[in-house]
Amino acid sequence: MNSWRKKRYTGLILVLLICLTCLSTPFQSFASFPEELRLFAGQNKLLDLDMPVNAEVTVSNPDVVMVNGNSQKSFFAPLSQPLAIQSSQAGHSEMKVKLFGAIPLKTVKVNVVPDLRVVPGGQTIGVKIHSDGILVVGHHMIQVSPETKNSPGELADIRLGDLIVRMNGQEIHDVTKVADIVNKAGNSKKSIELVIKRNGKQINTLIKPGYDVTDKTYRLGIYIRDSAAGVGTLTFYAPEHGKFGALGHVITDMDTRTPIVPRGGEVVHSSVSSISKSQNGEPGEKRAHFFKEHNVLGTIQKNTQFGIFGAMKNIPEHGMMTKGMPVAFAEEVQEGPAEILTVVNGQEVKKYKIEVVHTVKQETAATKGIIIRITDPRLLEKTGGIVQGMSGSPIIQNGKLIGAVTHVFVNDPTSGYGCYIEWMLRDAGIMMKSKAEKNLKAS
Repeated sequence: MNSWRKKRYTGLILVLLICLTCLSTPFQSFASFPEELRLFAGQNKLLDLDMPVNAEVTVSNPDVVMVNGNSQKSFFAPLSQPLAIQSSQAGHSEMKVKLFGAIPLKTVKVNVVPDLRVVPGGQTIGVKIHSDGILVVGHHMIQVSPETKNSPGELADIRLGDLIVRMNGQEIHDVTKVADIVNKAGNSKKSIELVIKRNGKQINTLIKPGYDVTDKTYRLGIYIRDSAAGVGTLTFYAPEHGKFGALGHVITDMDTRTPIVPRGGEVVHSSVSSISKSQNGEPGEKRAHFFKEHNVLGTIQKNTQFGIFGAMKNIPEHGMMTKGMPVAFAEEVQEGPAEILTVVNGQEVKKYKIEVVHTVKQETAATKGIIIRITDPRLLEKTGGIVQGMSGSPIIQNGKLIGAVTHVFVNDPTSGYGCYIEWMLRDAGIMMKSKAEKNLKAS
């Protein structure tokens, strides 16, 4: 019995010691010490091990990064003080830390990328996007005889969300061109050869127009659309690259909810005329109108899960900033105070306080990386929180652009999601994918 009690007490003491060790400052510093570190050229970083010992620090490429201002490849440093990482140029380096010059403690891979600065937006913009084909958004029945109704589109297995890219070998982008092709085929009693894009695959099929005895014309029995328009918020403008990013989420067709594959499009001036406030269960919206539509601000080239991207020659008017601001990697975003730039009246961009409530660690691109809460009483009074049309509003923290507003929580409109700016910059073609992402895609 005494032996059993002795073992039990010994076990409890060991568990207590482990817990105390895990809670100690040196252990927590060691656990948080990164294995990989990403920096922009010219950016500095402090790494703290908080250990009362000296260690040998070896840097494989001092031309890329220096530690504690030392240009030598190997030197001794006290770990009781933070190690100051100073990046000077783009490239790769590796830092190894050995206790007493003999015991391996930590190895950190450092990747330095070229310095990148973009101009935060916040301006309300009008968006016109043209689909790369004719989008099928519904079916309708036609009166093919006094007793019979059908939809040739349904009979031919044409589905909602299908993108018709060719009709009888002719590229088709304009819905006004469809009627002539349909009537010509109907009058000659021939079927129409269709090339359709569906879920990333190309499908060849035939459809025979039906004669509508009521309207005295040939029809396909489908509803189609070739463009979409709406209001959103500009996230950033990159003057050195002549590119922009906006919205923070993909544009989908209002009926089919499928992403629009763009053939092109324009970003134009827009002005907020009023706000429908958000309430629990009912997201509000910005009411805005386009103007100066002949004065195109930018052209749309991509529509991805992180927004729309394309070319822009000049910085749009009415922004709060005209000079580039540093951007943050996803791992730099912290829980705590931040700000967004957005418009709630006319075209005036204003800054509003928010709180970054939670961040999601994302090693590869994914939406909903940041959870935010609106804390600014002015914005809450005006909008009730996040409203439709606010998507794309840039999020700024510690003097860096960290992300963009994307979605509102329907049951709590004071809160919502944001995406990391890093993913938007990659889709814009401004920041390259990491080796880890490339290897994951290749595998």
